[in-house]
Amino acid sequence: MEHVVVVGAGLAGVRTVEALRGRGHTGRITLVGRERHRPYDRPPLSKAVLSGKADSSYIETDLAALGVDFLPGVEAKSLREGVVETTEGELGYDGLVIATGADPIRLPGDGPQHVLRTLDDAHELRAMLVPGARVAVIGAGWIGAEVATAALRAGCAVTVVEAAEAPLATAVGAALGARTLSWYDDVDLRLGTMVESVDEGGVQLVGGGFVEAHAVVTGIGVRPAVEWLADADIDLHNGVVADEHLRTSLPGVVAVGDCAAWWSRRWNTRLRVEHWDTALNAPDVAAATLLGEEAVYDPVPYFWSEQFGHMIQYAGHHPAGERLVHRGEPGGKWSAVWLTADDTIAAVLAVDLPRDLAQGRRIIQDGQHVDTERLVDPQVSLRDCVV
Repeated sequence: MEHVVVVGAGLAGVRTVEALRGRGHTGRITLVGRERHRPYDRPPLSKAVLSGKADSSYIETDLAALGVDFLPGVEAKSLREGVVETTEGELGYDGLVIATGADPIRLPGDGPQHVLRTLDDAHELRAMLVPGARVAVIGAGWIGAEVATAALRAGCAVTVVEAAEAPLATAVGAALGARTLSWYDDVDLRLGTMVESVDEGGVQLVGGGFVEAHAVVTGIGVRPAVEWLADADIDLHNGVVADEHLRTSLPGVVAVGDCAAWWSRRWNTRLRVEHWDTALNAPDVAAATLLGEEAVYDPVPYFWSEQFGHMIQYAGHHPAGERLVHRGEPGGKWSAVWLTADDTIAAVLAVDLPRDLAQGRRIIQDGQHVDTERLVDPQVSLRDCVV
């Protein structure tokens, strides 16, 4: 394989480049990134960068030493077999890695609204978080909660508008999300409320009402960045469709990261996971597949969030569970476990309980059964619930 093109210079793209070299690929590699920054990590944007603890989150990799032709500020426009059309002309390839990530969803309206996806987004928003500023956050999901946390710490007056009946309802269900309600005591939390438009000076609500704000932050989710593939002969469905090897329907093409919808043998379904852990670990499988080796990507998805002084960690795929077991009370440290019909763990959510997360993730990985009577006792470790 003489020339591999990697479209997308985020963590997934960079780690794929490293994996290709690590597996002995000596041919030409071109890395295409639409941002002008050198590659960086995204999780610190809503944490260290937004809070002012760091100014960047650049990935420590030497692309020049890896022999990579890095093209920053270049965007892919279309794809046909063997050729990627970019804003700077055509790139022929023998192997292609699609790692274009996802783009934030924006709300209608002519008023200014911020999103948090890029390093520039983080710096722009950080400048708005000053004492006394009124900040409206649309969405009480992972990103919305982290932005609200940073805004409170900066001394802002924060309003969070959420269409669901509880924070994190879309992510983990309203029942678990309701356990975080006390975290919003210093926030004007508007649940069951939808936004009609973002206007100058704030947010217009459906059914009437206006939330005044100096800054509006939209955190209602993302869509896979695959518009450039609309006319390509490649299967698309909630991202780039890939098999368990991360191979797409187009010969010599793999997909990785937020834009990849791959088949999971473990869960017997197609997954598209927008988490750092996927971008970190899937590239090794993508590189192996591209080089003709046999490798399967079938992880236990993992995610974490820091919000309102709490560490939330999640592992697994809770839609595969049939019932929910609580361990501990909302006022302190607690966790929740989704169980399948045959008493294996489908997923675990841990709040300030890293041990539950680590042990639960291992139990999911191994497919072990648990004693449900012992499981409900938070004093019993998850490891000791295995039967």
